[in-house]
Amino acid sequence: MPYSTNYDVLIIGSGGAGLSLALKLAEHSTRVAVLSKLALTSGSTYYAQGGISAVFDAEDSIESHIEDTLDAGAGLCNPEIVRLTVTHGKSSIDWLRQQGVLFTEEQTLAGETKLHLNREGGHSHRRIVHTNDATGKAVSLSLIERAKEHANIQLFEYHNVVDLITAPDSAASAKRVIGAYVLDTQTHQVKTISARVVVLATGGANKVYLYSTNPQSSTGDGIALAWRAGCRVSNMEFMQFHPTCLYHPQARSFLISEAVRGEGGKLILPDGSSFMENFDPRGELAPRDIVARAIDHEIKKRGIDCVYLDISHKSEQFIREHFPTIYQRCLEFDIDITKQPIPVVPAAHYTCGGVLTDSHARTDIANLYAIGEVACTGLHGANRMASNSLLECLVFANRASEDILRKLPTIPSPPHIPDWDESQVSDSDEEVVVSHNWDELRHFMWDYVGIVRTDKRLNRAMNRVQLLKKEIAEYYSNFRVTSDLLELRNLVIVAELIIRCAQQRKESRGLHYTLDYPETDNSKTPRNTVLSP
Repeated sequence: MPYSTNYDVLIIGSGGAGLSLALKLAEHSTRVAVLSKLALTSGSTYYAQGGISAVFDAEDSIESHIEDTLDAGAGLCNPEIVRLTVTHGKSSIDWLRQQGVLFTEEQTLAGETKLHLNREGGHSHRRIVHTNDATGKAVSLSLIERAKEHANIQLFEYHNVVDLITAPDSAASAKRVIGAYVLDTQTHQVKTISARVVVLATGGANKVYLYSTNPQSSTGDGIALAWRAGCRVSNMEFMQFHPTCLYHPQARSFLISEAVRGEGGKLILPDGSSFMENFDPRGELAPRDIVARAIDHEIKKRGIDCVYLDISHKSEQFIREHFPTIYQRCLEFDIDITKQPIPVVPAAHYTCGGVLTDSHARTDIANLYAIGEVACTGLHGANRMASNSLLECLVFANRASEDILRKLPTIPSPPHIPDWDESQVSDSDEEVVVSHNWDELRHFMWDYVGIVRTDKRLNRAMNRVQLLKKEIAEYYSNFRVTSDLLELRNLVIVAELIIRCAQQRKESRGLHYTLDYPETDNSKTPRNTVLSP
């Protein structure tokens, strides 16, 4: 039976960006639908350990935060976007506190209470506001609670978007978004949801790799949806690998926060010797790309499975107070971090590129916005600095809300949208094709388009992507959609975009490191990679 409904704003994604925007819009009597592919807590925000970067310390400054961000971005950050984002750090934290987020505090010598600030790689000062080592969980739960309370917000769990729906716009040869076809994965029904404004807040694409710190839902859906609809994407070659993911067969890619290194954790080899000083004078506090490459180099050079992160020289009380989540999780695998080092390897962590947006989160398609990790705003450049990501979610949710509220009264209601037609397809009897293609894709992306690349590896990966695209397209046209099939269809597009961007960059810069062009090309002005459909 056909199912359709209409909203002012449809937000695809229930993480920090999506829920922040929903709450800001709902305060102005805007009817908002928020879709979550799985449970509301299944996205990357919930699992974020580190925190949110903002200038609170008297010895810190906005200018210093800007300088650190530009330095980490290796010449590709948009300075105006960096200034815009950093300037709104304190107000973003204040807004979260108003929503009920309780951040870790400490007593001053004068007996006053203030926010406790961590320091992470790339930052020259302590400026990471956090809730112990589970900041994302605190943010996520507070925003979900506020959203559930609001009469103008309707939350849909287990709803996976099939495709965006567009229509001709009044502007010459342009189009506007008018809704989306959405698979309800519990009823197996494709719904039609129309809206005057659609916002992509779907997170990143790191499950395109075999090893990732991200939850299962990070399959690049928003990037693929926008690309198929006609949006440009940018800087997809800059996939950030977190240096320290717990190495254990049952750990399912558990992240060891950068704050462990910020508080004095040392990276060591199996024999106990340190090595980061051989790669960068900042040692363990070097930006993530440098640390990840150093670990990758040592693992490959020595033929070892992992390196180790040691914080055991700190007191047990300090470790248990600062890193309770990490302490408990490691203990489940018989690793007592107060007494022994933690085995770690790099893993895909953050998508620095994405759907190209402007300073108000607008994309190339009228009334379609993108916020959070799905977007390429110009903040991160060639490498995201630690804890700038949640800040970006909050700042651009606010920027988008201002623009949407200003434009909404002038946006017409969507025209009639045809129901989803599955009269020409059948139930699949070959689900193994999906699982096999999924595994193959993630393996060759890890092997050929990982931390260290070459032209030959990229060409091999592209050949395989083209074959997979044909297989998946044929499968998609013959069988009813499932959530796994939709994710695979999106992942293969994202994989191709990453490879195409990487092939265009004939230098090593930030997160893109290639043995064929190991130096950064400073002979010309650095350029972002932009792909058009």
